[in-house]
Amino acid sequence: MDGRERLILTLKGETPDRVPVSLFVQEEFLSYMYPGKAVDRVTDAVACAEHFDFDLMARSRKFEYPHFMRKSFPNWELSLHTVREAGNFYKTFEIQTPLKKLKQVEAGPDLGDQTGGVHLTTIEYLIKDESDLEAFIKYAPALDQGTVAEMVEYCAWAKQQIGSLGLSVPWTWGGIFNQASTYRDVAELMMDPYINPGFYVRYMDKLTELSMEYSRALARANGDAVGIQGNIANSAIIGEKFFDQFILPYEKRLVEAIHQEGSYTVYHNCGRAEVLQTSYVDMGLTAWETIAAYPQGDNDLQRAKENVGKKLTLIGNLDQIHFLKTASEAELVKKVEEMLGIGKPGGRYIFACSDFLEVGTPFDNVITIVQAAKRFGNY
Repeated sequence: MDGRERLILTLKGETPDRVPVSLFVQEEFLSYMYPGKAVDRVTDAVACAEHFDFDLMARSRKFEYPHFMRKSFPNWELSLHTVREAGNFYKTFEIQTPLKKLKQVEAGPDLGDQTGGVHLTTIEYLIKDESDLEAFIKYAPALDQGTVAEMVEYCAWAKQQIGSLGLSVPWTWGGIFNQASTYRDVAELMMDPYINPGFYVRYMDKLTELSMEYSRALARANGDAVGIQGNIANSAIIGEKFFDQFILPYEKRLVEAIHQEGSYTVYHNCGRAEVLQTSYVDMGLTAWETIAAYPQGDNDLQRAKENVGKKLTLIGNLDQIHFLKTASEAELVKKVEEMLGIGKPGGRYIFACSDFLEVGTPFDNVITIVQAAKRFGNY
């Protein structure tokens, strides 16, 4: 059985020949592995997966930014500037609409070849007040056929590159709350449902409408699975009641739209989620990653397996920040055996780390966990 078949069966809830081993690799590790080049999340991820012999879920960011933040449309004139300054990387978006000019500034550390993997932080928000929302709702453009054609061409190319190694799992925009917090300060966004509920509903409805249209097109073009980032709505700041009342209904509509196109969904929360796990089931997800344990998260693989493991495919749980970098070979093998003993029974488990592989991860340690996961993961 090849990687593609193995991953598809696991996402479907069926039992493959062994637990898939699918490490999350992006610019940080790829630049470390292939220094001196501008790495690509598909072609270099393929080379990495072939080198370490794991099942690949390639995570392209090609369509992570909405179409309306990438180019101009009628009544939506976009100006985009990037600057590298004092060790930081800045992106400034200025959008002229008939009502007013909208502005967003995002920033992050300038890591050279690794910068493409950095998730930038918004330091000036697109939606600051009612007038910004009015302009956004009235003039934010529908998905254009040029972007759809780009999706079709790119996804066909990506799947050809990946072949039988695994699946193409491009990121769509973040989940609805993630995207909302990209354009509006999360502290204000969390207060909006209480002090300005009409504003919140109009904002979230508009984002959901736009995201559903966009993600449907990406799902149709790609066909395998679509990645959704849900890490901002993690239970370090969001309670179960807030999530279920003010976030879940919108995320559920997005997930349903993707599934209607015959695609699977992979929802990414690499932080705290212990109290949100049943909400993820209610959302209708195919898979949840990364079951992050303390101190990065608050998830226990055994409890997650018992709580939701029959209804969701679970991905991850190995600490790649400290343990994978520093543990001995014997410690690594023991830990992998423990994880497979928990995750493997009944299927619906993909062995992975608690997030992407990092710079400085010893290559021999990666080989060790991949080989051990294959050995202990046979059904």
